[in-house]
Amino acid sequence: MAGKPFVPPRFVVKTAWVIHRWLARRGTGRGLWEPGQRKTWGALALTTTGRSTGNPRTAIIAYLPDGADRVHALAMNGWMEGHPAWWLNLKADPEASALFADGTRHKVAAAVAEGDERERLWTVWEDNEPGLKVLASRPRTPTEIVILELQE
Repeated sequence: MAGKPFVPPRFVVKTAWVIHRWLARRGTGRGLWEPGQRKTWGALALTTTGRSTGNPRTAIIAYLPDGADRVHALAMNGWMEGHPAWWLNLKADPEASALFADGTRHKVAAAVAEGDERERLWTVWEDNEPGLKVLASRPRTPTEIVILELQE
């Protein structure tokens, strides 16, 4: 890669998140995409239970499929420090729901990838997202790979 990958200003990232969440709350999958439609990875709406409030919390996350019944995502906080709230919520309660671009909603169970599996999935992300290694090295917070097992 010739130089550092472009990272948009924080306000641009936050504005995009607001728009995506608004679209996701409509529950139709609008504003989401399957892997290969716009990027090599897809975007889904993940609804977790807030660890402090118990209220539903929706976040749009990038994912890649790993077989027919699971997907995986990077727990990154917009390239900033700290883990994203959706991952902290899943650590407190690993049961959630995922809305996909085609409008289907699945219950999911979350787990963190470790060891050889983590290395394998990290390589898949690096192959699909040029510059990931540089972007992931920006924060001191380690990047977790979260596996979402589709339950239904």
